[in-house]
Amino acid sequence: MKYGARNTIKAKVTAVKNGDIMSLVKFDVTDPIEMSSVLTTESAEDLNLKVGDEVQLIVKAIHVLPVKD
Repeated sequence: MKYGARNTIKAKVTAVKNGDIMSLVKFDVTDPIEMSSVLTTESAEDLNLKVGDEVQLIVKAIHVLPVKD
C-alpha cells in the first residue's frame, strides 16, 4: 500500500471501542506515550483490529492512520 505520509511509528493496539459511525482505537508506542486514532467503524472493521495487534501508525497532519500489514 502506498501513502504520502513519511512519519511512521510502530505500535500495539491496546483498546478498540466501536460506535455506530466512529471507532476509537488506542495504541501503545515505543516511547512511554499512548496515541489514539478516531476512524470510521467501517474502516476499523475492515482492518479487523484487535487488542494485541502490531500495527504501524502513519502520522500526517492531524490524523493518525493505523496500517496493518
